[in-house]
Amino acid sequence: MAQTELKTARVGTPGEDAAELATVAAQAETNAGVARATGVLALGNIASRVLGLAREIVLSNLFGASGAVGALRVATAVPLAFYDLLIGGHVNSAIIPVLSEIVTRDGQKALWQLVSVLFSLVTAALAVLVLALEMFAPQVVLVAGGAGFDPQTQALAADLLRLTAPALLFMSLFAVLSGTLYALRVFTWPAFAGAAFNASIVLVMVLFAPPPVLSPVLNGLSVEWSMVRPAHGITVAAAGWLVGSLVQLVLQFPGMKDARLRFTRHWNHPAIRQIAKLYAPVMFSLVMDTLIIRPFSYTLAGQTGERSIGHMTYATTLIQFPHGLVATAISIAILPTLSRQVAAISTDGNRPFKDTLGLGLRLAATLILPATVGLFVLATPIVTLLFEHGMFLAHDTVMTVQALRLYLIGLPFAALDLLLVYAFYARQDTLTPALVGLVSLLVYMVVAILLLPGIGLFSLMVADSAKHVVHASLSAFLLNRRVGGLGRQRLLLTFVKTGLAALIMGVVAHFVTGELLRLFPSASLAHELAVVLLAGGVSVVVFLGAATVLRIEELAWLGGMLRQRLFR
Repeated sequence: MAQTELKTARVGTPGEDAAELATVAAQAETNAGVARATGVLALGNIASRVLGLAREIVLSNLFGASGAVGALRVATAVPLAFYDLLIGGHVNSAIIPVLSEIVTRDGQKALWQLVSVLFSLVTAALAVLVLALEMFAPQVVLVAGGAGFDPQTQALAADLLRLTAPALLFMSLFAVLSGTLYALRVFTWPAFAGAAFNASIVLVMVLFAPPPVLSPVLNGLSVEWSMVRPAHGITVAAAGWLVGSLVQLVLQFPGMKDARLRFTRHWNHPAIRQIAKLYAPVMFSLVMDTLIIRPFSYTLAGQTGERSIGHMTYATTLIQFPHGLVATAISIAILPTLSRQVAAISTDGNRPFKDTLGLGLRLAATLILPATVGLFVLATPIVTLLFEHGMFLAHDTVMTVQALRLYLIGLPFAALDLLLVYAFYARQDTLTPALVGLVSLLVYMVVAILLLPGIGLFSLMVADSAKHVVHASLSAFLLNRRVGGLGRQRLLLTFVKTGLAALIMGVVAHFVTGELLRLFPSASLAHELAVVLLAGGVSVVVFLGAATVLRIEELAWLGGMLRQRLFR
């Protein structure tokens, strides 16, 4: 375990010393489990995002930016929206905490009884919703964004929706099983579900896409003949989406080999009401985000230029990678343990909970601060490498880089805040994060409106960072009061050391990047890749060197855990 925790042991009577050593040993085992789970979830996140990018590349290569692709977007957005609203938000906010409490307090037999109820209830409810989507697909398409399509594309979107609608049931059952596995602290199968989903879509498209045919294409006032795929060929992508949702569900079965599940019509389980009660504030937050914040953001961005939404989207895509790799992985890794520690009766009061949360916060700071600084310094070469091709111009790179750097101000706060929110979830308190979220959203809207006349599009990035600062600060203040302080976690020391090491890395990376750009002046893909890889490599080496000199114990502990895994 981290040396900072080992140093908290005190000297007392022999009996007290034995109890203290037992507590320290138990926390060391917990920390090792958190580290292993974080690593697995991070690898799964990387695989999912890489294959997600491959999915988009294959889709664009096969079908371009045609109306058929627009029809597919609507057909997949509908079941995904219902999933996010009805079940996806339950997993971390309600299902994992409640299942963790049940298995800790009442054992696995009680867990399987509750999961059987959940599985049966979700199957029955979502089957009815899927049937409704099948019956009213044309009307749903019009409401979901297909009103601007021509009649042929609307009909295609309805056909595709009928194909993708059953995926809603498969994704929802996957949510129940993955939440169960997380509660049991089994992480591998859920961690790679996203990768399996995206890989299935890629394989189905590559294997079954119809060949292109010679077809007339209107170019201005003239007609040109070109090789294009028929519009109905997009069906393979929708089929891949359905297959992927089924594959990620089936992928959870090996982890459920000891499960005792049965279909039941007795849904009046007290834990179901508990889950619904916990999820109500979260659903309110999701509705606010979907119906108010997103339209608000896109409306303001659209007022600053027709390409502004694209700049904002590309910048947020880059932000999501380190956030998912660090914050999401660590948060999901510690959530089941925090939930069990809350449910367990302990003579140490909140100490195990505090120690686990403190570890998560220190690990998040140790990883997210250098990632933030590195992405800030290397923003231009990274955006150039990934996006500045074809219709993405040099001006687009400048705008995207500026937007990205303003988003990065809030990234460390967003990463730490996610752990704090999950700590509230572990304590089965979803109302407090929802209320804090409401305050932070008001801050976002006010800052964006006030700054819009002066800095245009960038007001949204500044507002987003302000939102994360406010949310993290309020969450930390309220949680600190609820648990009576985090005590001996040395959070400030870790933040200061890591921040200093990241600053040293950033200064070196700035000069190295400038020299590399002078060394590789051409805009070839090989040169762009060389700048990013070399500058990134130097940044990592410098940060690790500075971390060693400053004795950042969490990083040393992670390195030790990694060496044990590789060379045991």
